Amino acid sequence: MALEIVQPEDLDVPRTYSHVVVATAGRLVFIAGQMSDDADGNLVHSGDLAAQARRVFANLGRALAAAGARPDQVTRIGIYVVDHRPEYLPVIEAARMTLFGDHKPTDTLLGVQTLAAPGYLIEVDAIAVID
Repeated sequence: MALEIVQPEDLDVPRTYSHVVVATAGRLVFIAGQMSDDADGNLVHSGDLAAQARRVFANLGRALAAAGARPDQVTRIGIYVVDHRPEYLPVIEAARMTLFGDHKPTDTLLGVQTLAAPGYLIEVDAIAVID
């Protein structure tokens, strides 16, 4: 299975994501929104976006591994941030890069009013394509 990153000529070159990813074959893996939970389902890092973001991407990595997928097989992520502001972007990008490194899946970042329960600040879901 191969993922082809396509950079349209008339669009900017994003630092942490791609505008287009083409998967040529494989199985689809859908990962539910991951939050800043410990193994018992308890919120960790309440009120700390940077720490929650790091935990969320670590949890996403765990979920991918459980499905037999690697971060470089992710084609798309959705990022949901409570009361998103532009200054949050570098914090989110730094956490994201701990999982993805130079791999740039497509993404959508949405500011939302709330998540599943009070205290959660960020949630990330994913789609991967594996052999």
